[in-house]
Amino acid sequence: MAHPPFLSQEAICLYDTTLRDGAQREGISLSVQDKVRIAHRLDQLGIHFIEGGWPGANPKDDDLFAALRRQPLSQAQLVPFCSTRRPGTPANWTEMFQPVLAANTQWVTIFGKSWDLHVRQALQTSLGENLAMIADSIRFLKRQERRVIYDAEHWFDGYQANPDYAMATLHTAIAAGAEWLVLCDTNGGTLPPHIGAITKQVCQQLLSEQSGTITQPRIGIHAHNDSETAVANSLAAVQAGAQMVQGTINGYGERCGNANLCSVIPNLQLKLQYPCLQESQLAQLTAVSKFVSEIVNLAPDDHAPFVGASAFAHKGGIHVSAVQRDATTYEHIPPSQVGNQQRIVISEQAGLSNVLEKAQRYGIVLDKQDPTSRHILRQVKQLEHQGYQFEAAEASFELLIRQFLQQRPHFFSVLGFEVVARQHQTVTECSTTSMATVKVVVQDQEVLTAAEGVGPVEALDQSLRKALRNFYPGLEALKLKDYKVRILDSERGTSAKTRVLIEFSNGQQRWSTVGVSSNIIGASYQALTEGFEYGLLLKQQESWPSPNHLERELIN
Repeated sequence: MAHPPFLSQEAICLYDTTLRDGAQREGISLSVQDKVRIAHRLDQLGIHFIEGGWPGANPKDDDLFAALRRQPLSQAQLVPFCSTRRPGTPANWTEMFQPVLAANTQWVTIFGKSWDLHVRQALQTSLGENLAMIADSIRFLKRQERRVIYDAEHWFDGYQANPDYAMATLHTAIAAGAEWLVLCDTNGGTLPPHIGAITKQVCQQLLSEQSGTITQPRIGIHAHNDSETAVANSLAAVQAGAQMVQGTINGYGERCGNANLCSVIPNLQLKLQYPCLQESQLAQLTAVSKFVSEIVNLAPDDHAPFVGASAFAHKGGIHVSAVQRDATTYEHIPPSQVGNQQRIVISEQAGLSNVLEKAQRYGIVLDKQDPTSRHILRQVKQLEHQGYQFEAAEASFELLIRQFLQQRPHFFSVLGFEVVARQHQTVTECSTTSMATVKVVVQDQEVLTAAEGVGPVEALDQSLRKALRNFYPGLEALKLKDYKVRILDSERGTSAKTRVLIEFSNGQQRWSTVGVSSNIIGASYQALTEGFEYGLLLKQQESWPSPNHLERELIN
């Protein structure tokens, strides 16, 4: 078969479904812009296929594909997801396929039933009609010049219950033109020995049947983690002949999650010598893991293999003594291979290189021997101990560095603020509004303003804008795009410390800032004022477009 241009015959194809399967995890809700940011970060990582969602299923997925047409990925293939047609309805009459085609992608992933139980009970149709649904749907997509990845849902349960019928579904998909056949452990109940044995049987049978044909379909694996074996199942399938692994960043997914690509990728590449990513891309893995965890607003798992903060941490005694002599005594890989770092209480060298690298991205040159570099590192560690997280708030981190280097511009100072919430009760409804009063010093002038908002953060936002707009007219173009709150020490109840992340945009760029306080308004105030300050810094650097251009872009 013709392989994707970005993928060699020997490489393992990485298929990420964080935006669809991962987003089905209870407690995750992603905006369209959240998904766009994650998609581009996965693209930079080197993921080969990125599943965007099911066009037509909800407006958010439609908007995502539209957004990524305007902001296309650089190397990854964006893929929509859908099912086979319904029983009794020809594919060319099926309205469900129209938004999938409108997504205008080269590839489409379509899933069909492999388990006779599901055919009879879930679809309530005949085994023959299910085969017709698979064939008709794939042929229809092929006539529309789409390349097809076929997800064989409940494959392993279906194969163990009725192997002949399960294989018939694959033969049908092959005959219709599917280029990838992905074996799905949808219920997550199959263990690695069975995954490996069945995958090997399928690969050998299809290889013998398709030998000499022009198009030989390739096999993939899609494992769920209900038995805590999704990563092991994925590795077993690859060793048995699978060439595609589907999974999610940090293992997010419905119920117990999907195969965690942050573990699958380094295990394949570093332990089993299956090429997946370039070395420089693999070194981004820890940063991508943290980035996605912040976007979905879930605390990173410090003890996650490879990418967790504690994955290469050593706490005193024999371990510390040994790793200082030879890190391989207690580290199974060099942490830098996955972008992580060794953590020893008496050593700060690994953290220092991280500070230097980030500063360089901001155009700031720091010398490793300069004491200022270590002062910055020390301050970062103290702030992170207090609950700050700069991974998804790099605007705050840049301002911190500039402050140490005395390069942080002084646009305004807030002398104080007050926020009052008012509840309005009528016979039929109850509503709450807030008023914020802010006193600032701008260009040696003291300004006192007040403004109302639906909530306290909006009231603070409006009051600050009111105070600053006469001095900085361009501030009107700055928009708040996202606001996330995380409770850091919930055992303290209502006095718990809170971290607030706020995302801003000036129409061309986006940046995020962070605030931490046991008072949620205080944390919001920190993030809000730093967001304004960073926006003004960008304007000072003449990074903003003209007001007319901004207006058109924001309207569009």
